Amino acid sequence: MDKLKRVTLRIPQTMQSKIQYTAQYNCRSENKEIEMAIKRYLIDFERLHGNIETNPQKE
Repeated sequence: MDKLKRVTLRIPQTMQSKIQYTAQYNCRSENKEIEMAIKRYLIDFERLHGNIETNPQKE
């Protein structure tokens, strides 16, 4: 069973095209490019506001 959470993302076509471009530039899939962007955002957020505590739910 896949342990990764699936999320549907609705974004404007222009944003998707830019993600496609940056993903190709970085030799990544669009999914990995979005994942890296979110990861960078969370690192920056926690740097400014402190750690976000999470409680992973058991599946």
